[in-house]
Amino acid sequence: MLEIINELISIEKNRIPAVLCIVTATTGSTPRKAGSKMIVFQDGTCRGTIGGGSIEFQVIREAQSLISSGGNIQVRNFKLLEDLNMQCGGSMEIYFEPIACQPKLYIFGGGHIGKALAGYATGLGFHPVVIDPRQGIFDDWNLFAGELMSGDYLDMAASLDFNDNTYIVIVTHQHESDEKLLHYCALKEFAYLGMIGSKRKVGEISKRAIETGKLTAEILSGIDMPIGIPFAAETPAEIAISIIAKMIDVKNTRKKS
Repeated sequence: MLEIINELISIEKNRIPAVLCIVTATTGSTPRKAGSKMIVFQDGTCRGTIGGGSIEFQVIREAQSLISSGGNIQVRNFKLLEDLNMQCGGSMEIYFEPIACQPKLYIFGGGHIGKALAGYATGLGFHPVVIDPRQGIFDDWNLFAGELMSGDYLDMAASLDFNDNTYIVIVTHQHESDEKLLHYCALKEFAYLGMIGSKRKVGEISKRAIETGKLTAEILSGIDMPIGIPFAAETPAEIAISIIAKMIDVKNTRKKS
């Protein structure tokens, strides 16, 4: 029990995505009884056990899926013989609680749109990480609950982890930076990638990417640009709302699939 508690403290402190799995009820013959606990990490490694065998394998798979999708708490009942062909034949109810599983949102650009977006994101199920090289850009971000990274955009991008639950927004202060970041990020794993820009800017960048072999038309078709849900947004806050709305749509659609 102490091992599990210490691991949970470390997970929360270091923001490591994981799922706490607890056997909450059993009937009949089962490999472990109510109260057994296991923590599952994104790569499938575990701390603790709920009994091994097919039930543990299935629980690990479902926990990994929860991490990837950014899913919520759930309770599942497994009939060991019917569902998993385990001869012990009882049933186990498993509680799954994602921990530190808010999807990472990398915001390249800490200007007015980036700041507004980061503010919305913290209360809407994302963990924002804002990157900007400009000196003093973060001086008035004192109450921000996410992470701030100061340095060259591409250097910082190279230090980040990307996976299929990563959300990426490119809203820098320079067209050149937007374009370079697009080339870099589009080749990474992600759940969502969007770039700010007019239709003209997007068209020119897309054309150059294809002509120079940086990106294919197929890759470009999976990028949200011009970014956000289209409506008559004018202010930075309104543009940020259109972006966060699009990301929420992507996130919740993924949960259902």
